[in-house]
Amino acid sequence: MTDDETRPAVAAVFRIESAKLIAGLARMVRDVGLAEELAQDALVAALEHWPSSGVPDNPGAWLMATAKRRAIDRLRRERLSQRKHDELSREQDAALGSPVEALDEALDDHVGDDLLRLLFVACHPVLSPDARVALTLRLLGGLTTAEIARAFLVPEATIAQRVVRARRTLAEARVPFEVPRGAELAARLSSVLEVVYLIFNEGYAATAGDDWMRPALCEDALRLGRILAGLAPDEPEVHGLVALMEIQASRSRARVGPTGEPVLLLEQNRGRWDQLLIHRGLASLARAEALGGARGPYAVQAALAACHARARTAEETDWARIASLYELLAPSPVVELNRAVAVAMAYGPAAGLAVVDGLVGEGSLRDYHLLPSVRGDLLVRLGRVEEARAEFERAASLTRNARERTLLLGRASACGRG
Repeated sequence: MTDDETRPAVAAVFRIESAKLIAGLARMVRDVGLAEELAQDALVAALEHWPSSGVPDNPGAWLMATAKRRAIDRLRRERLSQRKHDELSREQDAALGSPVEALDEALDDHVGDDLLRLLFVACHPVLSPDARVALTLRLLGGLTTAEIARAFLVPEATIAQRVVRARRTLAEARVPFEVPRGAELAARLSSVLEVVYLIFNEGYAATAGDDWMRPALCEDALRLGRILAGLAPDEPEVHGLVALMEIQASRSRARVGPTGEPVLLLEQNRGRWDQLLIHRGLASLARAEALGGARGPYAVQAALAACHARARTAEETDWARIASLYELLAPSPVVELNRAVAVAMAYGPAAGLAVVDGLVGEGSLRDYHLLPSVRGDLLVRLGRVEEARAEFERAASLTRNARERTLLLGRASACGRG
């Protein structure tokens, strides 16, 4: 194979295998940064050897074996540099076995446990949400720093700094490479799910930039969610999140028009919804409910999405059930705004507007573009088009997404200017 032919193959293999590789190494060296460095060394070795030898039959095993050798060589060098501790090391080796052998043996343990540990480390609450997202995409998503930067429309240097600081913070906090237990598990699992859903949402409805959606981020989040469901099969909220993402992702093709413009839910061609994703999402929702998680926040949101997925037309949507499901979620201004939409659809725009008007003075929604957007929609339905136009214009001024801004300005224009 030529170098030009090999590089794409190496990149593809590394994207698939890197998470398992880093996870296996991190548990042994107890340092995420070092584990990633060793994995990168294995990648460089592949780029050097595969053009002449060809891609091996089991490229993942080749990378792991190479990374193992790098880790063992490093351990040996460290031991040689600590001659003062030789005697103690020999005593430990006699009692516990050779650390080199222990490393070699441990790296062959079940990879699923290591991936789960790595996910909990990358999403540790000691890190900021932005750092958790960047590190998770870097370590488990297999994305390069440049790819993450492009996805989130920030400079590459910003993402690089987040990743470096995240590694340093984890090392300084001495975060153990393990799956938490007991009460800590629930809190840490919540952080993991939050990160995965943040990644999905940024792909599903981009907060900024020229594109309405970034499908690659949705795919990354779905892959992480499915991995997590396989590694934690008895956690209902994991299945609830997977269900929510599967059902929402089923609408992706219908959410964007021929020129990339947004298509709102009630205007979408439901024939373009992906029935396989809907089927998988409903199955995951049933799994969450069977595990006793029907009232978990992700399961409830999945049940909301399922109401739309089960309706053959927009008119057949059970809006009364959707409104009641919102009442099961932890109260917040955003939840109440979403409930207002369901109330308006179920009981009329005046009822929905009454709920929205109760949120107008809410400080946390002052710069939230969907508040005036929803209010504008309800005012149009009540025939108050001049007021609606002002709301749509305000919403357009608040959004950072170019496609959404165009949509909102178009709605304002449709209201006329009195």
